[in-house]
Amino acid sequence: MRSLAIFVGIVLIAVIAFNLFTFTVDETRKAVVIQFGEIVRIVESPGLYSKIPFIQSVTYLEDRILNYDIHPQEVLTYDQKRLVIDNYAIWRIDDPQRFVETTGGRLVGGQSKIDEIVYSDLRNILAKHTLDEIVSAERIEYLREVTELSRAKLLDGFGIFLIDVRIKRADLPSEIEQAVFSRMRSERERIAAQLRAEGEEQARQITSNADKEVVIILAEAQKDAEKVRGEGDAQALEIYAGAYNQDPDFYRFWRTLESYKIALATNTRIVLSSDSDYLRYLESMLGQ
Repeated sequence: MRSLAIFVGIVLIAVIAFNLFTFTVDETRKAVVIQFGEIVRIVESPGLYSKIPFIQSVTYLEDRILNYDIHPQEVLTYDQKRLVIDNYAIWRIDDPQRFVETTGGRLVGGQSKIDEIVYSDLRNILAKHTLDEIVSAERIEYLREVTELSRAKLLDGFGIFLIDVRIKRADLPSEIEQAVFSRMRSERERIAAQLRAEGEEQARQITSNADKEVVIILAEAQKDAEKVRGEGDAQALEIYAGAYNQDPDFYRFWRTLESYKIALATNTRIVLSSDSDYLRYLESMLGQ
């Protein structure tokens, strides 16, 4: 029993000594060895490493790509409209020594620096553009500018490599959202009324032109009809004149008979004197 206790004690001492003299680094982290407040070694490869107990301490840093949701902030656009920008940043620790020296090796410290610098650059870039431009596809170019500006500042100052900055949402402040929507609705209604008025004006113009063309066409048709009718009457008179010249008595006789067809139609009564010249041919026929 005593030997077992001694064995267990030796194992515990070995474990404690192992933890005091060594440290391990896995694939997801980097390690910074600090001695008396000074960085003496940076370990970026996974494995087992040694250290001086009680003198040296190890600070572990993330070696993976990190995502940070930046706190939503208000920005003022070029056309004096306020937007609440909800964006995020993708980053990683590029210079462990500088990161530890400036942030104490804490992710919260790095995120705080990202928050400050990215928001400052984002505000300055978006202030040069209107609301319509920001919510269009052009915002990708604006975010690229923000990423490049912030990347240089974070890398030089804090050892942080900024990979990308993206906007999740861009909303109007709640107190002016309804006013903006009302103004947009009024503007759309004004444009719709203007388009309807222009359409009605064009419709009246088209109708007026059509009516004008109808009058012109009818006038042309009437003129052509009068011309044809006049030519026909002229030809008829010419024919009548030719017939009269050939045999005036027969022509008079034929014309009188034609008039009888019209004047003496069914149920027609004509009161004339017995010596009327109009009845001369009719009396001769009755006499025969």
